[in-house]
Amino acid sequence: MRQSDEPLLSSPSPGNAYPCKVLSATLFSLAIAAAFLLLTPTAPDLCANSPDPASCQTIVADAVLASSPHAHRPSRPAQILRAIIATAVLTDHVTCLDGLDADGPLRDSVGAHLEPLKSLASASLAVLNAVGGARDVLAEVVDRFPSWVPARDRALLEAGAGAVQADVVVAQDGSGKYKTIKEAVDAAPDGGKSRYVIYVKKGVYKENLEVGKKKREVMIVGDGMDQTVITGSRNVVDGATTFNSATLALSGDGIILQDLRVENTAGPEKHQAGALRASADRAVINRCSLDGYQDTLYAHQLRQFYRDCAVSGTVDFVFGNAAAVLQGCVLTARRPAAAQKNAVTAQGRTDPNQNTGTSVHRCRVVPAPDLAPVAKQFPTFLGRPWKEYSRTVYMLSYLDAHVDPAGWLAWNGDFALKTLFYGEYQNQGPGAGTAARVGWPGDRGITDRGPERRHAVHRGAVHPGRRLAQRHRRHLQRRALILDCCRWIVSLTAAS
Repeated sequence: MRQSDEPLLSSPSPGNAYPCKVLSATLFSLAIAAAFLLLTPTAPDLCANSPDPASCQTIVADAVLASSPHAHRPSRPAQILRAIIATAVLTDHVTCLDGLDADGPLRDSVGAHLEPLKSLASASLAVLNAVGGARDVLAEVVDRFPSWVPARDRALLEAGAGAVQADVVVAQDGSGKYKTIKEAVDAAPDGGKSRYVIYVKKGVYKENLEVGKKKREVMIVGDGMDQTVITGSRNVVDGATTFNSATLALSGDGIILQDLRVENTAGPEKHQAGALRASADRAVINRCSLDGYQDTLYAHQLRQFYRDCAVSGTVDFVFGNAAAVLQGCVLTARRPAAAQKNAVTAQGRTDPNQNTGTSVHRCRVVPAPDLAPVAKQFPTFLGRPWKEYSRTVYMLSYLDAHVDPAGWLAWNGDFALKTLFYGEYQNQGPGAGTAARVGWPGDRGITDRGPERRHAVHRGAVHPGRRLAQRHRRHLQRRALILDCCRWIVSLTAAS
């Protein structure tokens, strides 16, 4: 196990500094979008828990003082989307800085430009939370799928392996249009508005590839998680960063993976070595196997749904700051390197108003055959707090005997122990007992059904409408808040 104060994202080589510069520009544009999408507060103390309460409070207080009577309240889905955008701004900010040397001049330089944008995004989230738009992404679902999965895609997800009609075929033996998955992804249309299906025939594909931001609404489907395999071995020890070690990286919104395996074979001694990194919004991973050791699944940001998958690893093998639901999955802890301890999750929420978290729903948490005989020598924990407001819930799941009775593992001393939220609800199995759990302030034994409604895919509506008087008051404040944020952005631009 790495030292508790070792950053999860390792330092990049000098050649990796350029993406942070690009990210700085991207963050600025996202912050502008977030400012124009702000909603209004109900009280002047919204920023008490913000990482930068002074800057946040300035925006909120000035907006209330300068309220205008002409405004229009956006729809509930629009509120949720706005919270997602602001949350992504903060997540990208942290990703960028975590990838730089803690004491290096580049981190100081980049941080000076990104810190004001982080404050703006934090203020935006505080306001959104006040009107209920930042809390319910994990509960905004219908039936067995999140509501953002359209009916046309649900039919594809219910289809058996090999039953999906493809636009192009990948086959190593030359029987398809392409021999590599990368060729097929590169040839997919940019900015797609309809589903584009890439069928990958059985075989082992030794590739490191990314489905970029322009490749929207792409589906990659194989012949089964034991038949179609994408494999790589990038890792931190050999010079990669955690972010770019992933065998497969997903950035294009609306991506679907189905019936295939993605693996990183670097091994536990190579430390961080990702199999899958998902940075896409509305990502669905269905009937897939994700295999690795440390940092197997990087659920980086935005909305993600994992159904009937198998995920294996050792240290922090499900981590990131997405609004991620894992449903009906098997989470398998493997034998780690000497002196390491396993942690299934390491959720990275950095702001109390971010609508992110990891929900493990109706899953099985089990040991691999190489771990089971030595489980006491290599304890396995349900998770540990990567960031200050880490949030993870296990519900209606099976926890095997290899789960340490303490349940949860500290990251570094008392870091985040008072601000995290770790919940357990009606789990079963020899590792599900909560009597010997750590007992931190944020460690919750849940007995009511509220968390299940908030964090699981289920039937039924959530959150009734607000009172008319409350709506009217927020209407009066919205324009002033937007104008104030715009003025702040202009001042930031002039200062830089």
